[in-house]
Amino acid sequence: MTEAVHGQSWSQRILSEVLLRWGARLGIAWIGLLTLLAVFAPLLANTHPLLVQDAEGWHSPMLVYLGPADTTLLGIFFLALLLFLLPGRRLLRFLAWVSGAAVVGALSWTLVSPPSLVVYEQYREAEAAGEYQRVIRAPIPYSAKDYLRDYADTGLESPRASDERMHWFGTDENGADVLSRMVHATRIALSIGFIATGIALAIGVVLGGLMGYFSGIIDIIGMRLVEIFEAIPTLFLLLTFVAFFGRSLYLMMLIIGLTSWSGYARYVRAEFLRLRQQDFVQGAIASGLSLPSILFRHMLPNGMAPILVAASFGVASAILAEATLSFLGLGLVDDPSWGQMLNQAVQSSTFNWWMAAFPGGAIFLTVFAYNLIGEALRDAVDPHAQSGKAKIPAKGTA
Repeated sequence: MTEAVHGQSWSQRILSEVLLRWGARLGIAWIGLLTLLAVFAPLLANTHPLLVQDAEGWHSPMLVYLGPADTTLLGIFFLALLLFLLPGRRLLRFLAWVSGAAVVGALSWTLVSPPSLVVYEQYREAEAAGEYQRVIRAPIPYSAKDYLRDYADTGLESPRASDERMHWFGTDENGADVLSRMVHATRIALSIGFIATGIALAIGVVLGGLMGYFSGIIDIIGMRLVEIFEAIPTLFLLLTFVAFFGRSLYLMMLIIGLTSWSGYARYVRAEFLRLRQQDFVQGAIASGLSLPSILFRHMLPNGMAPILVAASFGVASAILAEATLSFLGLGLVDDPSWGQMLNQAVQSSTFNWWMAAFPGGAIFLTVFAYNLIGEALRDAVDPHAQSGKAKIPAKGTA
């Protein structure tokens, strides 16, 4: 059955169980904060003023320099907020959001083309010359790639070391504001975690479900395939592809996703082998339900516990893999990354604590947050882990 007792669906009761745990609340709050930082990064950390008033009137330099990624994230966020507030079935709203997100992304990458030449100094020079009557800046008035070339002595600067330029987290070796780069780096951390894990989950769930449901020759071939992919070292494969094909975030996502699905396939296979002989599965088969309905509507929700925990660790592992590459100097060249900032902390002759403490703390808190959420989901989904509580009927059971 898809509806649980007390008028709540299975997913609603699972969510309410998860939110009862303080660890999950803290983890969700941290991931939610990172999501907001990633979506609104151009509004929070930007050298381009949000609004300026000069002789020609009011205009927004920030909007002129918004890139396709900026408009895509903002469009998807506001579309999700709109669909969340509208009434209707959750599945239909989710499908509408997926379709709308694809349209927004296609339009953004087709129509949005910001100027290729960016001169950050022009705004500081114009403001110093009195050309602006009013200027409204972002809370962090520095872009991630604003290296402050107009200051000859700018380099590594500890937090709040200068009265002229307020850098709350200091600057890196190129003079860029560390807090601004950390805000923009949340996009890389979240995207590589979610997309790489999503690829691995999609492959692992499908192949693991087929192996566990049919067993026999399909299971034998599938397990040999799993063993082959488990023998591939992901980090060394990443290093090899970076050396031959250059540094690409999309390539990193694809490699991590294609090499980490075997663990999910093992979990799904084990759960399906256990569930396929149970009464509700046999009843679904006798009722003539289709194979996708049996596998993913009735069996998969009853084997979600190990998959959710593995997925939380998978997201954390993908973030750590990208941070490791960047720390080794093989990550993205100019785009901000937490691992890249950690690399700068040990490159100079002296140890710069702010270059290690803030990015390292962000990596630790993000990985820890995913683990807290995974543990809470495991306890909520697994009825045997709920001692002394009313068990939640699993989806697909009578």
